[in-house]
Amino acid sequence: MEQTDVIGLLDGLYSMIAEAWGVPLGNDKCIIEREKALDIINEIKAAMPSSLAEAKRLVAARDEFIGNAKKEAEALRKSSEEKAKAMVEEQEVIRVARRKSAEMISSAEAKSAELRRVAGDYVDDVMRRAEESLRSSLETLQTAHTAVQTANGGRGPSTIVPAARTEREVDENNFITLQ
Repeated sequence: MEQTDVIGLLDGLYSMIAEAWGVPLGNDKCIIEREKALDIINEIKAAMPSSLAEAKRLVAARDEFIGNAKKEAEALRKSSEEKAKAMVEEQEVIRVARRKSAEMISSAEAKSAELRRVAGDYVDDVMRRAEESLRSSLETLQTAHTAVQTANGGRGPSTIVPAARTEREVDENNFITLQ
């Protein structure tokens, strides 16, 4: 679903609340149709971009990948140390083992650093795109809100005070009260 669909749903929900009947003696309360409001909220939830969930998944994958790289580096280090101890009797063999161990550790650390850098860049890019998308949505919502206020003569939403209703009528009409 497109971002404009989410903005449309939010505009619809805003209009529903702005045009709702006011509650007698409750300046900050109004009555809206519960099912309509819940339907709109469910549609908004279904339409939200998956960028945030994807970013969380990528961060978790990056952390797991870094953890695995560290385990691999530690396993390589331990393996190199054990091999070096086994060849302690011959000086040349010991020298070669130490050199190979250092190369393996250096290589593993370089791979780990590169993987950490690449994963970090990717997560930063995904988070930046998600932030831009949210910023754009907020600007659109603020523009729509300003337009609604302008159309209403600069005042807050108008309130319509309905005729007195009983609690039983409100429940039968499936209305909810918002504060």
